[in-house]
Amino acid sequence: MLNSPAAVQPLVTRERTAVSLIFFANGFIVGSWAPKIPEFASRLRLDESELGLMILCFGMGSLCAMAMVGVLIGRNGSRSITRILAALASPSLLVLTLAPSVWTAAITLFALGGLVGGMDVAMNANAVEVEKHERRAIMSSCHGFWSLGGVFGAALGGILVASTGVHVHALFVTLLVALAVAIAWPRVLSDPPPGLTVDTGTDSPGIRKRGLTGLGATVWLTGIICLIMMTPEGAVLDWGALYMREELGAGTAVSGLAFGAFSAAMAAMRFAGDMVRDRFGAVATFRVSSLLAIAGLGIAGMAASPGWAVIGFAITGLGLANTVPIAFSAAGNLPGLPQGLAISIVTFMGYSGILVAPSIIGFIAEHTGFAIIYLSLPVLIAVALLFAGLTRHADRDTGSDG
Repeated sequence: MLNSPAAVQPLVTRERTAVSLIFFANGFIVGSWAPKIPEFASRLRLDESELGLMILCFGMGSLCAMAMVGVLIGRNGSRSITRILAALASPSLLVLTLAPSVWTAAITLFALGGLVGGMDVAMNANAVEVEKHERRAIMSSCHGFWSLGGVFGAALGGILVASTGVHVHALFVTLLVALAVAIAWPRVLSDPPPGLTVDTGTDSPGIRKRGLTGLGATVWLTGIICLIMMTPEGAVLDWGALYMREELGAGTAVSGLAFGAFSAAMAAMRFAGDMVRDRFGAVATFRVSSLLAIAGLGIAGMAASPGWAVIGFAITGLGLANTVPIAFSAAGNLPGLPQGLAISIVTFMGYSGILVAPSIIGFIAEHTGFAIIYLSLPVLIAVALLFAGLTRHADRDTGSDG
């Protein structure tokens, strides 16, 4: 496991505080964007399909940046890239709010998605470095701070937009994110550029080539695990309320509890996840978490009433909470691969599960209904369970040379 009693750092350190603040800032930006969408669409006179294309610009920007930032981290380390992207992202919502036309808004949304997505890769890479430095798991709590930032941004944003308008809200978001980045800036852990080296334990070129090939397969399989585990998150986020309302007869307020219960349970479990992982190991934690998610989706899919569906979605959130952080840690600890490259691949594939899969789910559900979808998703998670052993890399002894 990560923790080594002889060298364990204090529970709260400068470096952990810094990367947690960066995660919070990233989540806060994303959460703050949600309550701005209605005004954004109204101001630019966008219909539903045009707004969908605008949101697609955000997603495409994120995926493009995720594919590129890993290379930059390999050359410069995660510290400088994390700090630069966080600083550039700080005023992004303000710039978007001031965008005067559809085209400038589309370009700004693409850039915003790129900054947020690239920042996501960089901060996860830095969190892996902090885990190595402190010899303990911190990834789940970092993702917990992201969830906290998202909830706080969405809730506070709705209040501010309604009471003060979108411009004051955007300025507030800019100032708060800039403050978080300023506090984190000198405390972000410095890591040297890792370079592309593969330690196979032999000088044979043929074996070195096979070692690189094997590591490549491992990182892609880890990415598939991440994609599988983030697909149900997208399914609950985009379709949970509709399922509750149309198939279970829930009212508007109760329908909102689908994602509310899911996200609250996920955030709470993420703050407990590091302790659980340090105690039982990444593989055992991943397996039990996956079984919880399977059970939760089964309950939601078979629910005879909205209440049971809410319980099912909450259990699903508890189960999925730590699976993606474990996958990120595993990717960042693959021996011999630059962690920025590995995490960029895993992040790209994982977020495809949130950005792309819901569209496919919506098309299928039009013909089958959502209950069948939620009962089918556990089959995907069962596939990820077959490869749970790959998450052992999350527990790599970071004090060793291997």
